[in-house]
Parts: sequence; C-alpha cells; structure tokens
Amino acid sequence: MKVVVLGSGTSHGIPAVGCACHVCASPDPRDHRNRCSIAVTWRDRCVVVDTPPELRQQVIRSQIRRIDALFFTHSHADHIFGLDDIRRFNEMQQVDMPVFARPETLQDIERSFRYVFIPTQLGGGKPRLALTPLTGARLEWEGLSIEAIPVYHGELEVLAYRFGDFAYVTDVSRIPTESMERLRGLDILMLGALRWEPHTTHFNIEQALEVVRELRPRRTFFTHLAHNLLHAETESRLPAGVRLAYDGLILDLPD
Repeated sequence: MKVVVLGSGTSHGIPAVGCACHVCASPDPRDHRNRCSIAVTWRDRCVVVDTPPELRQQVIRSQIRRIDALFFTHSHADHIFGLDDIRRFNEMQQVDMPVFARPETLQDIERSFRYVFIPTQLGGGKPRLALTPLTGARLEWEGLSIEAIPVYHGELEVLAYRFGDFAYVTDVSRIPTESMERLRGLDILMLGALRWEPHTTHFNIEQALEVVRELRPRRTFFTHLAHNLLHAETESRLPAGVRLAYDGLILDLPD
C-alpha cells in the first residue's frame, strides 16, 4: 500500500493570497502547500480522500491516472470544491465514481453541486457520482478494510479514516475516547496540527504531540499546516518519529 500526500496545507493554501511572510515567500518547495488531500493506492486500486480546489494540479503532479473511489472527511470548501475535476476520471474509466461520506456530508455535496444531480443541457460534461452514505464503522471495499472514525473539528463531527495500519486524521480539535482506541497500533499516523498557537477548531502542535504520546504510532506526519510553520525550522523542534507532511510526499506501507 502507498499513500501520496496530494496537499498538506490549511484552507487558505500556501502561499496565501496577498502574503509575503517568510513561509509564503520561502524557496523551499515543502513550504508550498495545496489544500489537504491524500491518495491511497494498493494493487491496482486508488482512493482519494477529499477533493480540494487544486485537485486537478495535484493528480497531474503525482501522476495519478485513475481514481476508483472518493472518501470525504467533511464538506468544508477546501475539502470538496475540486469535485468537478472527477468528470475526467469518469470519461477515462467509463464508470460512475463511488463517493463515500457521512449522510450529512453527502447532502451538502448535493446542495453545493446541484447541477450534477439535476437534468441539464448537454455539453461540457459533469461528474457522474454514486453517493453512498457511511453509516457503519467499517467498510470492506475492493479487498481493503477501511474504517470511518468520528472526530471533532470544533463542534462539527467529521470523519478520520484508517486504512490498515495507516490513519488519516485532519481538521481535528478533539478525538473521543472510543475513537482514540480505534487509532492504536498504527504504523503511520497523519494528523492535523495547524500551528504552534492555539486554535478553536484545530489541534495546535502541542496538542497533536499529546495525541502522538498517547497513541505511540511508529511514525507520525503532521498535516493541514498553516503559514506559521516553516518546514525545516519546525521539523528541527519535533521529537524523533514526528515529521511534517509535504505536498508530493510518498509513504510505503505493508499490505
């Protein structure tokens, strides 16, 4: 199994519009962060978690030529607004794209992309989506066991996902006890850690490190990073086994 980080940045993206701070102006390519998304591949299958506005550029850069399913954490703009780009995969693969998310997230997608779900004139094309609500804790899909794990983004319940010994937990400020139990025994944890300063709807780095100390994964990568965090400087302050994700990072895991 392989995980590709398509985007590792917060909702503004980095460089942020109109900003010339030391991170937004950094020459280090690891400080240039698209909005958050990952691709998980195994055998000849590929699933993508979230479709940020830069999805087209992300899949081209990472040479992702097929997507077999989409999983959504929640319906905020930075996590869904690249959904129209899926129509290219519909054309190439000649199938409706399976889409998995909480029922409330699917309802938001239907409202936000109303033109997809109503009759419209021909021409231009639109994505063909097969919406499937996630109501259970686990999904067996194409030979892979995928767990949907509830966490909180402020007061909003969103989903984290576990693929075998890898878990993706972004946009998080609180993890319930029962969800923490489902995140034990990980090889790799990818966890949202916005910045050093506190935030109302995201873990800061110290809070994320507390989670790491409790769960003790073999490796951890922080994601959903703001422009307060210079990659090289921040990594120099992190403990062993904890690093920052960056756009284009590829992680190999046992099947």
